[in-house]
Amino acid sequence: MMKSLRQDWLANVRNDLLAGLVVALALIPEAIAFSIIAGVDPKVGLYASFCIATVIAFTGGRPGMISAATGAMALVMVMLVKEHGLQYLLAATVLTGVLQILAGWLRLGALMRFVSRSVITGFVNALAILIFMAQLPELTDVGWHVYAMTAAGLAIIYLFPYLTKTIPSPLVAIVALTAAAIVLGLDIRTVGDMGQLPDSLPLFLLPDVPLNLQTLQIIFPVSATLAVVGLLESMMTASIVDDLTDSSSNKNRECVGQGIANIASGFIGGMAGCAMIGQSVINVKSGGRGRLSTLMAGVFLLLMVVFIGDWVARIPMAALVAVMIMVSIGTFNWASIRNLREHPKSSSAVMLATVVVVVATHDLAKGVLVGVLLSGFFFAHKVGQILRIKSMIGDEGRMRTYHVSGQVFFASAERFVNAFDYKEVIEKVRIDVSRAHFWDITAVSALDKVVIKFRREATEVEVIGLDEASATLVDKFAVHDKDGAEDMLTGH
Repeated sequence: MMKSLRQDWLANVRNDLLAGLVVALALIPEAIAFSIIAGVDPKVGLYASFCIATVIAFTGGRPGMISAATGAMALVMVMLVKEHGLQYLLAATVLTGVLQILAGWLRLGALMRFVSRSVITGFVNALAILIFMAQLPELTDVGWHVYAMTAAGLAIIYLFPYLTKTIPSPLVAIVALTAAAIVLGLDIRTVGDMGQLPDSLPLFLLPDVPLNLQTLQIIFPVSATLAVVGLLESMMTASIVDDLTDSSSNKNRECVGQGIANIASGFIGGMAGCAMIGQSVINVKSGGRGRLSTLMAGVFLLLMVVFIGDWVARIPMAALVAVMIMVSIGTFNWASIRNLREHPKSSSAVMLATVVVVVATHDLAKGVLVGVLLSGFFFAHKVGQILRIKSMIGDEGRMRTYHVSGQVFFASAERFVNAFDYKEVIEKVRIDVSRAHFWDITAVSALDKVVIKFRREATEVEVIGLDEASATLVDKFAVHDKDGAEDMLTGH
């Protein structure tokens, strides 16, 4: 226990502190932007980011991952805020947390094993594209100063590590460009132009909504969507950070941790949030590995906006755009482009479909859902092809034995039925399924069809070699040994 605590909190103190500071600086404009998207005051997103990052540092299942207010969650909140106001959003945030804790207790984090590598790659690439696209408004219809500052920021980010890796280069870029903008008196957009920064600490408060069934009917659909989107994005981000750091995470603990963080956020006037892939990548690239980096990201965020907000407001957006472009470039899986020719076409199709749907809809959940469904379809098709049926004549031409090997289920059932010669004039047919497995009711129905078709031709049928699981399924659902079997199958 003590070893684990030391590993999570004290194994990388200096890097975690510096990485937390970089992340906090990058979180501020994003939290303000997501608040604007959701239609609420900037302090709602800022308080949420502080609270969620701070709480998840203790309760989450993935050390070094950053959770805060996010754009994906903000998009879900828009109509609720517009129609019912902030207080209902706070209530929905608390309910979101409760649903996520239930998901953790039900061990739904284990469902991540059904998400294929192609879907995760597509998710990562789409997110990298969305992060880059989100910077374009800051780079359109602006003066040359902005382009010069952004280019200078990127130069510092990529070249400074050649001098020293003691200080994270994104932090150096932000400080250097802020100093340059102030000294030169440049008239460029700053963090302060995004919205008013809060000047006080958050207070504990209960959402001011009537506690009745009508309120539940209003907030439950939004909370359920927020819970699913939040957990999906958090689980995917955890998998990516696992890969980046070559370590593992506890997905079910992460579900519960996200829930606790969102409940806390709702009670201090914050919106719901989840893991952020962009900020998590910034944290890892800046040297953050432990829970301390996540905690300090939240703490630094609050301290900066409340106590040195005047200075933070003067950070040029160009500096943060440079950091986010670095994140976009670092997040994109460039090898996946080369792999389009080398990987199976089905894997490439899943990856590309995930990218297209996410970028087109700006909805990560829809993209992942399409990717998972396509993966399932291609897998079922592939496994369905692995069905072989050979036959041999015996008993002086009076009996034919069919040897079935492979998987019989909904995708291969039709091939199974069509593999037999029902018109052959023969006394007996033996179907040996000792090397086959029947998976579902469709497979059992296919076996029924085969047996009854042979019987219609006055051919005796014997099925042998059913394994225990298949035999249980057949005994329970097959009709070929029951009275009226033909009528049951033909519907007469």
